[in-house]
This record gives sequence, C-alpha cells and structure tokens, in this order.
Amino acid sequence: MTQYTKDQEAIARLTPEQFAVTQQSATERPFSNEFWNTKDAGLYVDIVSGEPLFASTTKYDSGCGWPSFTKPLNADNIVENSDTSLGMRRTEVRSAAGDSHLGHVFEDGPVDEGGLRYCINSAALRFVPLADLESAGYGEFAPLFDKEGGR
Repeated sequence: MTQYTKDQEAIARLTPEQFAVTQQSATERPFSNEFWNTKDAGLYVDIVSGEPLFASTTKYDSGCGWPSFTKPLNADNIVENSDTSLGMRRTEVRSAAGDSHLGHVFEDGPVDEGGLRYCINSAALRFVPLADLESAGYGEFAPLFDKEGGR
C-alpha cells in the first residue's frame, strides 16, 4: 500500500497560484482554471502528496466554474473542516496526507448521486489520464473506468 505524505520537494515546485491555493487556502478564478471543463477519463490526485482524491467518473458540470465531483475516491483521503471565513458557513475540504486545501463541499449536488458537490480548485490537483494509471502507480483504480469509460 502506497504511503502518501506532504512532500516538501513538491511544494517547492508549485506555481505561485498552486502554493496560494494548497498552502494558504486561496481560491482560483472560476472558468479559467485548468480542469473546470476537462472531460477526459482519469484520476485527480493531490498535487502535493499524490494521494488519489477524485475520479472522472464522479465529475460533473455543476456550472460553478471549478471541477465538481459527487464524491471522493476514498473518504479517508479527505478531511472536512468548518470554514466561517468571508462571512459564510462552509465546509472546507483538505487532503488527508498532504494537508492541501482543495476547496469546499456543498449540499447542492445531484440528489440521485448523494446530493454533494465537491467544488475543487484545479490548482490543488494533478490529473493522471486513464492510459497512464498503471505507469504512474495508480493501476489499482483502472477497474473504476471499465463500465463508463471514465465519463
């Protein structure tokens, strides 16, 4: 079993925006981030630790301008915290091993898929295409894409 940790070398390679998002809990601009409209099959992993977070099979267009997912790959890889910043009551989502700020989870997602919307900053993610899962060390997740082709 792979152990994921907060990788200081990965942090040193982050762009200023990736650093602001993952390490300082910033939010990137909607509709102009890398993955908001990506429809390719694959995994979204923490850019700092590499821990697998979301699959394209649970990604959907919520219209918010950020990548949105109905659920994480493994709930143990996600930490939820109360966030009352900006005068709002929200639930922040962080990666468990990397402690990266990812975004927020809301209760306005598709009802037939659990009702949650994980609204995630692209800057916190690295996308691993389906064709690269095995070589990138994520081969165990390939069966997730057998039925739907990854959406």
